[in-house]
Formats: sequence, C-alpha cells, structure tokens
Amino acid sequence: MTIKPFIMKENVLKTKSFEFALNSVSTYKKLIKNQEFILSKQFLRSATSVGANIREANNSQSIPDFIHKLYISLKECDESQYWLELLFTSDYIDKNNYERLIHTSDEIKKILKSSILTSKSRLKPRS
Repeated sequence: MTIKPFIMKENVLKTKSFEFALNSVSTYKKLIKNQEFILSKQFLRSATSVGANIREANNSQSIPDFIHKLYISLKECDESQYWLELLFTSDYIDKNNYERLIHTSDEIKKILKSSILTSKSRLKPRS
C-alpha cells in the first residue's frame, strides 16, 4: 500500500512505519475474516505502535526522551516480527505477506538503530 504524498512530510522512518501500519491493518482485517482474533490483535497492537512511538519521538522534549521513544518503537517492531513469525508458522498468513511485512519491519529496525546511535553520539561531550 502506498501513502498519498500529502499525508506526511518527507521522513523515511515516519513513511515506512506508517506504510507498515497500513499493511498490518490490512493483514489484520484478513485474519479476523478467518476467525483468528487473539494473535492478530496482538500483532495489530505492536505493529501500529511502531509508528505511534516514532511520532511521539518527533515531539520529544529532549534527546534522551527521543532515544527512549525510539527504543520503544524498536521493541514494538521486534515484537511485531514475533507475531508475524507465529502467524506464518501456524499457517494464518501466506509467505508473500509474511516476507513483505518482515522486510519492511527489518528496514524500520535498521533505521531506528541508526537513529538511536546517531542520537546517542550527540549526547556525548565533544572534546
């Protein structure tokens, strides 16, 4: 699913996390049509939380607060991957959907890790 350009300013992390959330919502809708409510709800919560915490980070009050929100987002992204693995292994989602969502979440995790490292480097006093 592609986002219309007017929804967000150019920010790769915000855009990718929003697309991940949209695709996760679509997956959730398919899962509940197949009467799978428990795992899918857990997945939906963690997957949509990724972008929500990134948005919160962009409105943080300090660099440590920013880093903290990004860490939460990273943890939620990893949790989303757990639920995806479980849904795929238990045959609730197909391989294409699984691989697409895992790939996007891997990209998000890489960007988050890089952003955290960059932000941490700004906390260190310069000599």
